[in-house]
Amino acid sequence: MEILSRFLLLLLLSSSLVFAATPSIVSPDESDDLLIRQVVSDGDDLLLNDEHHFSSFKKRFGKSYANPEDHAYRFGVFKANLRRAKLHQNRDPSAVHGVTQFSDLTPAEFRRTHLGLRPLRLPVDAHKAPILPTNDLPADFDWRDQGAVTAVKNQGSCGSCWSFSTTGALEGANFLATGNLVSLSEQQLVDCDHECDPEEQGSCDSGCSGGLMTSAFEYTLKAGGLQREEDYPYTGTDRGACKFDKTKIAASVANFSVVSLDEDQIAANLVKNGPLAVGINAAFMQTYIGGVSCPYICSKRLDHGVLLVGYGSEGYSRIRLKDKPYWIIKNSWGASWGEKGYYKICRGRNICGVDSMVSTAAAIHITSQ
Repeated sequence: MEILSRFLLLLLLSSSLVFAATPSIVSPDESDDLLIRQVVSDGDDLLLNDEHHFSSFKKRFGKSYANPEDHAYRFGVFKANLRRAKLHQNRDPSAVHGVTQFSDLTPAEFRRTHLGLRPLRLPVDAHKAPILPTNDLPADFDWRDQGAVTAVKNQGSCGSCWSFSTTGALEGANFLATGNLVSLSEQQLVDCDHECDPEEQGSCDSGCSGGLMTSAFEYTLKAGGLQREEDYPYTGTDRGACKFDKTKIAASVANFSVVSLDEDQIAANLVKNGPLAVGINAAFMQTYIGGVSCPYICSKRLDHGVLLVGYGSEGYSRIRLKDKPYWIIKNSWGASWGEKGYYKICRGRNICGVDSMVSTAAAIHITSQ
């Protein structure tokens, strides 16, 4: 009898765990409501139709279209992206997915106008960062708390993510070298940097058509440094001539290197050397609203340059029924995207290729004249 009681108790506990770990089954209408709750304000009527949600989207993000045909086309794209966001939610349950400012763009348009990392691998002759000790790493770390990270910027409709990743890393390195946080010019890189990887045909940095952070570090090293943002402001286009003024250099690169794929080494380099330039696959970022993104399946084909500023472990994991460790990523799509411009992606399995292309820079400050 005692054995039977123990068996029944074990069965009950097992059933409870399975129930807790398995998403509840809902009808299509209820599922739609769950999505709508994520993408509209609490005051909106959840029963209103797609046209209402499209209208709310246009108002929220200041969208307008040239003619009725374009409006109808964008409405169709918007509805497709609602379905895509719901699919992402199912595949990435520890994050929140829904409507973002990119919900009227097709995936191809999104890649062309808001990504821009190329080529897809690091140069073969890239200098490797030395192996660092990892036994005393803090459990949580965030360079924002140390004052080493500038405000979130916005690349606009220009594939210049690589330049923002580069300046972010150099801004942090310059802060460590000087104690001063200076916002550096992405537009200088967009206009003036045409550095190429000789081992990879067609891999030159090319303004709004893409680039690579290590190539941008190489350009910065050769040019002598970068100007301040305020002296060479961002325009979001690559049609202008290079206006680099060497007398106004604000920070320069002493050296740069790529970091091992080992996540402990990435964390150690982050803590010691400041924010790191990182490549990532951004497929799940188009619909991301918040939480820790840890999709079951995500391509490791890198197409977006971002900045790694910290790590933590507060994100709830439905799969493991415990906290999920994550990286803290600074993006360049403005503060209205994601978690005030930031993205959390889980650590431990190179999700979306986040550990595949990591580089660090050291800086020597040059006083502006």
